[in-house]
Amino acid sequence: MQLHIKQKAFSWRDRFAVKDAAGNDRWYAQGELFSWGRKLHVYDAFGNEAAFLRQKMWTFLEQKYVIELAGQSMDPPLALVKEFGLRRRYRLDGLPWRMDGDFWAHEYTLHAGGGEIMRISKEWFTWGDSYRLDIADPRHELLCLCVALAVDCMNADAAAAASAAS
Repeated sequence: MQLHIKQKAFSWRDRFAVKDAAGNDRWYAQGELFSWGRKLHVYDAFGNEAAFLRQKMWTFLEQKYVIELAGQSMDPPLALVKEFGLRRRYRLDGLPWRMDGDFWAHEYTLHAGGGEIMRISKEWFTWGDSYRLDIADPRHELLCLCVALAVDCMNADAAAAASAAS
């Protein structure tokens, strides 16, 4: 299964449109305008909230986004964590999934054990960020989408921090 994420370039808050390979609307995501930390709501094509992502503030040496899927309570909650280190590595707390990536090429692979769950590829030369998701199992569509959105948020946070430091 393939999804295409397109961020709206000129918006006061984060907005993403998500389409399938045929160009049909599947999901959309919208950030909160005024919030402490980044927050993103994910809606299905009918406007029902399907997931909620929130940046975990005050973490030491790690970036963390908590992922809450509607109708599912997880204890502990799912969280995508960017591990501290020179390599771009992520783990998904709550599931035995790991993700490796090439930060400069914006290519990421999510895997469990020996099997690939999803591949994220950034599409270049577009207004706003655009990604292609290749998802191995359609049952993981929403969770994979949330992971990809969290990665984009982490990349945007890192870019903002780098520009503020210079």
